[in-house]
Amino acid sequence: MSFLRSLFISIPLIVLATIVFGFVSLCAAVVDRSGETSHRIARVWAKVLLAVSFIRVSATGAEKLDPRGGYVFVANHASYMDIPALLLVLPQQFRFFAKRGLYRIPFLGWHLRLAGHLPVDRSNARNSLKSMTAGARAIEARRISMLLFPEGGRQREGLQAFREGAAYIAIKAGVPLVPVGIIGMRELLPMGSIHIRGGTVRIRVGQPISTEGLQPAARAEVTERLYREMRSLTEES
Repeated sequence: MSFLRSLFISIPLIVLATIVFGFVSLCAAVVDRSGETSHRIARVWAKVLLAVSFIRVSATGAEKLDPRGGYVFVANHASYMDIPALLLVLPQQFRFFAKRGLYRIPFLGWHLRLAGHLPVDRSNARNSLKSMTAGARAIEARRISMLLFPEGGRQREGLQAFREGAAYIAIKAGVPLVPVGIIGMRELLPMGSIHIRGGTVRIRVGQPISTEGLQPAARAEVTERLYREMRSLTEES
């Protein structure tokens, strides 16, 4: 029954909402180059997607965050619904990195660029480092936060090893790292599936990890600590 609901109700409504809100957000981004209006529209889009998917979000720990502060948020990644859930929970204006190839797609690429999201070329280490540096500069100059999935993409199971980019950006920008654990989303929308199962997802916002006074050479040590914190947050309890 949930598969039929997903196929004939949730997915068509998700596609429709994404087209409508995407067009509105693109228009807003042309007028407001700061990306703030687009981000507010994205929050409404996220609420709609979760509602039509019959997914409820229970969050703890967001009170630890300063609404006016800049952060590098780090989350585990298992499902396409992770970003809508994070948009619903995190109070900050945040931007994220998207594969460079997406910027070549009409409308989608225009929107990503106008809304202030950053391209990244994971196949080229030098270009990837430039993207990380650009992310740190964006945090400093525009007083926004960044969201990264340090596992490098969606994962079918478990918590995989973290890349060091998030720690590098946070250290360069001089802002705290915040681990965010998403529990239960993989079961509701597994990777590679179109079967959305309604249910409750838990999001745990961890204690911000200070990077004050650190140099980029410390990124490996910070990444190890971040991984330990994330593993604790994502453990079922």
